[in-house]
Amino acid sequence: MTASLLVVSHSQTGGTRALTDAILAGARDEQIEGVQVAWRDALQATPDDVLACGAIVLGTPENFGYMSGALKYFFDRIYYPCLDHTRGRPYQLVVKSRDDGVGAALSVQRIVAGLAWREIQPPLVIGGNLLDAHLEAAHELGMTIAASLEMGII
Repeated sequence: MTASLLVVSHSQTGGTRALTDAILAGARDEQIEGVQVAWRDALQATPDDVLACGAIVLGTPENFGYMSGALKYFFDRIYYPCLDHTRGRPYQLVVKSRDDGVGAALSVQRIVAGLAWREIQPPLVIGGNLLDAHLEAAHELGMTIAASLEMGII
């Protein structure tokens, strides 16, 4: 049986998209064979996408101290259809911010707490200019999550 990882993100200026691409590249590493990886823009992701995955990565820029409107719209659409069916679902949050990203992280964590999803590790928050080291960290994160999913650790 193949495990599945869903990555849901939205990006206006490209920073969150670059982090998403690095996560996807890590998750799709050739050494990981037992995980199907899918990406959906937050404006297009559906409850069926969430119900079908074994773990989810959420990527958002911080906009006005909050998650992106697109990610909020995603939650608005999937919350009730997924509420009773995804409790305990492992998730990872990635935030691209200009500053500390705390507001965006907290806004997502509040909603995810209601869904009773289980945090894989604390949010990866990238503040300021995007550097190669940030992209490497996102790549490693994607690889680690996919490998953990493949081994049944998460």
